[in-house]
Amino acid sequence: MAKHNEVGALGEKVAGEFFERKGFKVISRNYRKPYGEIDLVIEKSNKICFVEVKTVSWETGKDREFGVSHETHRPEDNVHPMKIKRLLRVIEAYLVSHEIDSEWQFDIVAVYLDQKTKIAKVRHLENIILGS
Repeated sequence: MAKHNEVGALGEKVAGEFFERKGFKVISRNYRKPYGEIDLVIEKSNKICFVEVKTVSWETGKDREFGVSHETHRPEDNVHPMKIKRLLRVIEAYLVSHEIDSEWQFDIVAVYLDQKTKIAKVRHLENIILGS
């Protein structure tokens, strides 16, 4: 497995554990269709949340907190318009295939990993509006 795939998989694991600690139920991981994938589908209080996880790995020693300022690199910026288009298609497929006709939302989780110290920082961005 390529290094960036390993980092991504670890970030998704960290995000799943983050949600479970907060009382959410992870109901699906890596829901795939030929045109895209949803990293996590979670549920809390009868509300479905589709979650895109963006992970970055920082080496220690560059500064006090994960290598660079979080203001200069935001992993969620990698959720670009084409990615959003694919995510909407996968979300629609999930809703139809699971016969869900209830309220749902889209969230992004940014995971910052320091693999040397085994520390992760998670930032949860809730109820992101998709589309124009």
